[in-house]
This record gives sequence, structure tokens and C-alpha cells, in this order.
Amino acid sequence: MEMQHHYVVIMAGGIGSRFWPFSRTNNPKQFHDILGTGRTMIQETAQRFEGICPKENIYVVTNRDYEQLVAEQLPYLSPDQILTEPIGRNTAPCIAYACQKIVLKDPAANIVVSPADHVINNVPEFKRVISEALGYTAGNDILVTLGIQPSRPDTGYGYIQYLDQGGQGLRKVKTFTEKPELELAKRFLESGDFVWNSGIFIWSGQAVQAAIKQYLPEMAEIFEEAAGAFYTSSEKAAIDKAYSMCKNISVDYGIMEKSDKVYVLPAEFGWSDLGTWKSLYELAPNRDEKGNVVNGNAMVYDTKNSIIKISGGKLIVVHGLDNFIVAESDDVIMICPKDEEQFVKQFVADTKATQEKRFI
Repeated sequence: MEMQHHYVVIMAGGIGSRFWPFSRTNNPKQFHDILGTGRTMIQETAQRFEGICPKENIYVVTNRDYEQLVAEQLPYLSPDQILTEPIGRNTAPCIAYACQKIVLKDPAANIVVSPADHVINNVPEFKRVISEALGYTAGNDILVTLGIQPSRPDTGYGYIQYLDQGGQGLRKVKTFTEKPELELAKRFLESGDFVWNSGIFIWSGQAVQAAIKQYLPEMAEIFEEAAGAFYTSSEKAAIDKAYSMCKNISVDYGIMEKSDKVYVLPAEFGWSDLGTWKSLYELAPNRDEKGNVVNGNAMVYDTKNSIIKISGGKLIVVHGLDNFIVAESDDVIMICPKDEEQFVKQFVADTKATQEKRFI
């Protein structure tokens, strides 16, 4: 019976611009089979919760433009389980909307919130950790986030410091730190009481609603007012109005960094947020003898440590590259040194400003 009160909210509204040109406004990365598993990232994410919650308790929050993509890729979802945002307003409104809708249906709800585009290699261990976390949050007024044991001083992740009470299990959170400089990240690793912030949250519906009310009272009011239209034909109109009034704020900044009821559960289950081309290169299962990851129809000469990803029936010939990204999708080709992939966001911004809309 307990599983009937377990819910999952999958956040699938992002554009994934760091994966441009493969991830595009009309078809972002969460709807692609990026790792060649035969399933898209959102399908992998939903499947991961099999045995944790019933399929009718999976809710997806996405941009209105992707409603059809979600319905096609997760055909077992009812229209009520696909929550569409008229505009992106970061994670706090997305979570406030989904949790308000779930609690309206089930006041005893125990909820997991997960991004749609993470990679998890050890699914059995992931399920064990999620079940453990749900055990802590059921009926308790606490907010839990999963912390990943860091394997390197990565500057691309946020960090959580916890109070070390010894033993295993839940730890009280001391501080959150956004993406640090390399020297600071090294110090975090040496201290041994820091974990990566996975962006996966677990809480009871009652606990998260109380936290939103306390730390984002205007937002709480906006969604309480909209809730009268939930599960009716007026829901979209009510959400249009709600989002026009919501501020753009993350749940980390809006709630988690302010609340004194936040705990972290340190875990290791082969996690990556697959945010960049370099992370895709590092996770790719198959490399040739020169360390290249080649996906698509390519002829490669005197090239090493590169990732080459080509769509459709095109042929690409590559010669003399070392440590590069060569990415082609539809009508855009991008060639960039792998170690300078931080410029991809700049490429997208400049394309937006100077080129036709179809290239974004």
C-alpha cells in the first residue's frame, strides 16, 4: 500500500543548450537516445522508478512546446500527468506546481523530484537509495537531497557540505556551494565532508508545501489560487496566469539554502548530469583505438581523443584533429576543441542574435 503514496516528478523542460547543435529548441536532449541504449533519456528516467511508484503516479513537467514529445515517448501517461509550463521559470515554480497538484489528489504523497537528463549506471543501487530516502521522508517534516560521493574536483557541479555525525545514512546539511573554482573544489574533496549536489530531491507533499509557504509565500499563494482549476479543462489557463506572476528562481536558492530542515543522503550509483559534450565523451561506452567516440557515418584519419556525432545519412570525413568535438545535426555543424566547450553557450547566444531561428 505504501507504494501507492509514492510519486515521481520528472523535470523535462530544459533546452540543453550546452549540447547544441544536437539539442535544439524543438527537440532537446532529454528526448534523444544520447548514449545509444535504444531509449531516450526521459524514457530511461521514467523506467528507473519501476517498482518505486506506480506508472499512474509519474508526473512530467515540461515546456508546452514538448507536450506531444512527452506523450509520444511515455504513452502510458494520462494528459493529467503531463504538466505544461507556458514559459521556463526555473525549478521552484515547476516543483511548486507539480507538488500542489499531487497533494490535491493525495495528501499523504511522498514525492521524488528528478531531472529527465541524468545518467545513472547502477540502477539497482539507485532504487535502493531512493527507497531509503522515501523511508526517511514519509510523515517527517524534512527535505532530502541525494549527494553524490565526488570522484574528482569537478568545477561543473554544486557541492553540499554536511555535518559529519558518523555512521551511515542521512546527514544534516551545513552549506550549499555553487560551482566552485578548481582550488576550492580540491579543498572540498580533501575535507571529506562534501558531496556533489545531484539535483534529485525527496520529500513528503506536506513538507515541501510548508517550505514553499515559509520561504516563497507569494509563489505558494499563486499556486494555491490556481489549484481550484487542477484536473479540469481550465488548468492551462490558470497556469498561464500563475506563471505570468511567478519569479524565476531555483528550488536550491529559494528553499534548500534557507531551510534548517534539509538533509543529504550520500550515495554512489554511477551518476552524471550529462551536461556537456565532454561528459558525453567520458561516458560513451565505445571508443576506437585512438580514443575517439564516433557516432554516425564518419571516415576518420589521424585523429584522436575526439567525439564525432553525425545525424541522418550524411558522411563526414575528419583528418588531423586531437581532442575535438565535431557535432552535426540537421543544418548546423559545430567544430570546437573539447577543452573549450564552455564556448558552446556563447555560440548559441550569438547564433540566436545573428542567424535564423531554425538554427537554434
